Amino acid sequence: MNKNMILEFQNEYRWLSNFAPVKIVLQGIEYPSVEHAYMSAKSDEVGWKNFCADPNNTAGVIKRKSRDITLKGSWEIEKINVMVECVKQKFSTEPYRTKLIETGDQLIQEGNKWNDTFWGVCLKTNKGYNNLGRIIMSVRLLLHNGT
Repeated sequence: MNKNMILEFQNEYRWLSNFAPVKIVLQGIEYPSVEHAYMSAKSDEVGWKNFCADPNNTAGVIKRKSRDITLKGSWEIEKINVMVECVKQKFSTEPYRTKLIETGDQLIQEGNKWNDTFWGVCLKTNKGYNNLGRIIMSVRLLLHNGT
């Protein structure tokens, strides 16, 4: 295992996952994880936002159900900013803040087996943009700099 690189958000690095429990407030609504908040932002429908805010609905359920909603027209333009906001909130809270700082200068990769090459890197092909990993590393840099 490469100590200079976190390859995926599993085992001892599961806390990096957007599924990890943390209070996120987006547009005045509280959500139980980054995943819940992020998926809620895909639509302006009140019913969808309420469904996503319900802590009885797991992050996995929210992710699967999000495939059935109609995306708001501006989603492709907004999605990076929404993720940045959610990730910043997560890592401004403990224990996530300290754990992230303790990763030092390790490369953080959201390795996955479901072919997500936008947010992560597909471990089958080793291809992907790793946008989530990049966002987390940029937030870590801000924390290192005390901002």
